[in-house]
Amino acid sequence: MKAIIASSALLLATTPALAADLVYQEPVAPEVIATAETFTWSGPYIGLQGGGSWLRSDLDGPGIDDNEHFNGGVFGGFVGYNYLLDNNMVLGAEGDLNYNWNEKGIGGGVDAGTDLSGSVRARVGYALDNALIYATAGWAVTRGYADVPGAGKDHATFNGYTVGAGVDYAFTQKVFGRAEYRFSDYGEKSISGIDVDPKQHTLMIGIGVKF
Repeated sequence: MKAIIASSALLLATTPALAADLVYQEPVAPEVIATAETFTWSGPYIGLQGGGSWLRSDLDGPGIDDNEHFNGGVFGGFVGYNYLLDNNMVLGAEGDLNYNWNEKGIGGGVDAGTDLSGSVRARVGYALDNALIYATAGWAVTRGYADVPGAGKDHATFNGYTVGAGVDYAFTQKVFGRAEYRFSDYGEKSISGIDVDPKQHTLMIGIGVKF
């Protein structure tokens, strides 16, 4: 009888422990630590730009010896590639193509101006987190024209250089805005017997997408 009582007491003592062992414990999922994507200026990009253009040219021809201002709007696009160095310096190359609205009468019923312009340039800049401050310089081209009554429209392509500076600012990992100033000297050429020496200032803003 004592043995039966002892066995019963032992059984009652061990039952809660056995029941606890039988309770299912759901495994704890490993903690996932989210890491923010690191922004970089390296890579290709493309964008649109527009703004104002202030062009001045010396005009020298039969009955003309003056300088004229051809001011108006400009709109176009750009494409380029950046490479970010370890010291936050950014090297790059960029090309752009734009259309100018600056036609003006220069006397004698002659209308003149420029339409297409473009450039291929090197860029060097310094990255301050999402801001990129840069300088740029390279080859520039524009197409000038003179519309002479009775003779039609004559075109000439001018080649020269362009220099400028600007700032790009990244709003997201892919989208950035731009503000840029450039001066372009397109050299001298003759259109319809008029020697033309166009020099242009442009101030543009733009929006771009990185890839």
